[in-house]
Amino acid sequence: MNGKMAFIGAGSMAEAIIAGVIKTGKIQGDNMYVTNKSNQARLQHLKHTYSIQATSDKAAALRQASIIVLSTKPYDMKEAIEDIKSHIRKDQLIISVIAGMSTDYITTLLGKDIPIVRAMPNTSASVGCSATAITAGKHAKLIHLETAQKLFNTIGSTVHVDEKDMHTVTGISGSGPAYIYYLVEAMENAAIEAGLDEDLARKLITQTVIGAGKMLEKSTDSTHVLRDRITSKRGTTEAAIQTLNNYNFQQAVMECVKNARERSIELGKLE
Repeated sequence: MNGKMAFIGAGSMAEAIIAGVIKTGKIQGDNMYVTNKSNQARLQHLKHTYSIQATSDKAAALRQASIIVLSTKPYDMKEAIEDIKSHIRKDQLIISVIAGMSTDYITTLLGKDIPIVRAMPNTSASVGCSATAITAGKHAKLIHLETAQKLFNTIGSTVHVDEKDMHTVTGISGSGPAYIYYLVEAMENAAIEAGLDEDLARKLITQTVIGAGKMLEKSTDSTHVLRDRITSKRGTTEAAIQTLNNYNFQQAVMECVKNARERSIELGKLE
């Protein structure tokens, strides 16, 4: 990829994308800028960890950038855009990774007919394994969508969706890694409680998650078939699945996705 990038917002999502892109070598650190509202310690952390440019001077960060990544918290977005809109040009591409916020609202705040691509990556971007969905704003052309896709393809896989589906994507892949970590945390606790060494438990569970993910990726069978294949009648897995059923595990997961989606919708109402 050519050109320079500027991140407005220096939180965990910005760091995950920065880490992933820097590892690929597609953009060098001296061509990547990050700025935030006021947290100097955070800027210095990113500067020294990834050898990128960190500054409180938003105009300087934006001046040379061809891609501007909006990565603030939803509550901070309006103020952040107010601070930068006079420095943004129509030949730049805005990529927003802010949960819940529509491209139309961002366009209104900017007061300019500027290309915007909305994206929902996840923090697995830091290890090149993000599942990212992107959608184009009304002023974005195919070339802008392709530019965003090339960027996110360097840190995982990318799909195109209608903007109306971005709330659901947020509940599935945006927040999804946290659901997996929560499950792993419970499995680790159970293993340690049963007397297994903590490091050994972590190693076994991690490989189990990786293996299951690979099976989902490679197999043409449904998830139900994959699960049923290892659930022998009156066996250990059947006992475990029955326990999950007793605790309404499947319903709980469906509800957590639903609530994450609804929260994304609520954040959009901040508009």
